[in-house]
Amino acid sequence: MKTYLECYPCFLKQALSAARRAGGTEEQQLSVIRRTMEILKKLDAGAIPPEIARHVHHAVREEISCPDPYREAKQQSTEQALVLLPELRRLIEESSDPMDTAIRLAIAGNIMDLGVMEDFGNLQNTIDRVLKQQFAIDHTAELRELLETADHLLYLGDNTGETVFDRALIERISIPVIYAVKGSPVLNDATELDAIEAGLDTITTILSNGSDVPGTLLNLCSEEFKDAFEKAPVIIAKGQGNYESLSDAGRKVFCMLQIKCPVIGIDIGAPKGSIVCYRSGNKSK
Repeated sequence: MKTYLECYPCFLKQALSAARRAGGTEEQQLSVIRRTMEILKKLDAGAIPPEIARHVHHAVREEISCPDPYREAKQQSTEQALVLLPELRRLIEESSDPMDTAIRLAIAGNIMDLGVMEDFGNLQNTIDRVLKQQFAIDHTAELRELLETADHLLYLGDNTGETVFDRALIERISIPVIYAVKGSPVLNDATELDAIEAGLDTITTILSNGSDVPGTLLNLCSEEFKDAFEKAPVIIAKGQGNYESLSDAGRKVFCMLQIKCPVIGIDIGAPKGSIVCYRSGNKSK
């Protein structure tokens, strides 16, 4: 996905939020803002949002010497989601279509995005909404068909806490799952530690992508991850950052997300607030 003009103020807002979470002084926060403006001024033509965000969050960590500004928030998100796990399992078990419900719940968890908002609100309200909501783009039938014949699944995680919602879906999938996480902290994206705290190590093989991009830029990922990406017969890519970086990555990639940003809504062709399961490279809906 290209970078839109509306993305620029969002990067500044995100940089300030991260600087404050890192405990920066006002002077450090101002320095972060100024460095972010310099990054935006010097953008390479064709730079996409996750690539820019990577540079912005490098600036935050360097200015304030904080390796993971979102660490406390991530722990709280996981704890909050784990409390809901028994209810997520119950909803799936009692559903007339357990797989549909599990997919919806995984998408409901995508609301736990601190890169877009400071507070993701009441999770139970989001769950209730997403379980009833129509898909704006619905390629779930194609995803389910591929899962029936695939020998394994590569699952690209997104936010910490959302990892627990992913766990509820993965528990319904009968084939082996490789769960990919960020190589080092960025925003509240899940790292290996975050995935383990959500219990994903008990049901998946956790794989670091070797990158700190809030998305998936293959040229910045490890060789091990690139090999896994190439060999995977089907890939679930969670969240807006993965959509921004993989929206044209080929038809084995399914982007599952809530549309929390109007610019992404414009790009994908669905209004803000929508739920989406989008097969990469297919704008026909």
